[in-house]
Amino acid sequence: MAKFEDKLAELLRPAVEETGKELWGVEFVSAGKHSVLRIFIDHENGINVDDCAEVSRQVGAILDVEDPISSEYNLEVSSPGLDRPLFNKAHYQEIVGETVSVKLSIPLNGRRKFKGKLSAIENDSLIIIVDGEDYEIEINNIDKGNLVPQF
Repeated sequence: MAKFEDKLAELLRPAVEETGKELWGVEFVSAGKHSVLRIFIDHENGINVDDCAEVSRQVGAILDVEDPISSEYNLEVSSPGLDRPLFNKAHYQEIVGETVSVKLSIPLNGRRKFKGKLSAIENDSLIIIVDGEDYEIEINNIDKGNLVPQF
């Protein structure tokens, strides 16, 4: 997660937790007047539309008062879904053994995209097996990561 998104998450986490939900992550896509602030929430019993509306009201009030985003944007609140975005080391630790897709900020061996089995986490790096080869990827170098659902 980028520094700006970390600050947003820090600002919004108490409001989300007040509703009994977990703040899974925050994503801000800057696109002029079409910018989007996505807030992903989770709960052990799942998330429904009413949960999203409740969190949207809570978070919206804080965003109106604190005004951390100077440009126009749309607020979206949703569950992380089956292909859940992965924002931090704890998220990756929960899914060791599963298939992940990551996009890197800085290329590794000439590539920025990796999709494979997350076999381990060592210190602050993921070990991902892609086509039978192990890649050690620093978590801080991940621009975007997702769980790849298996059906």
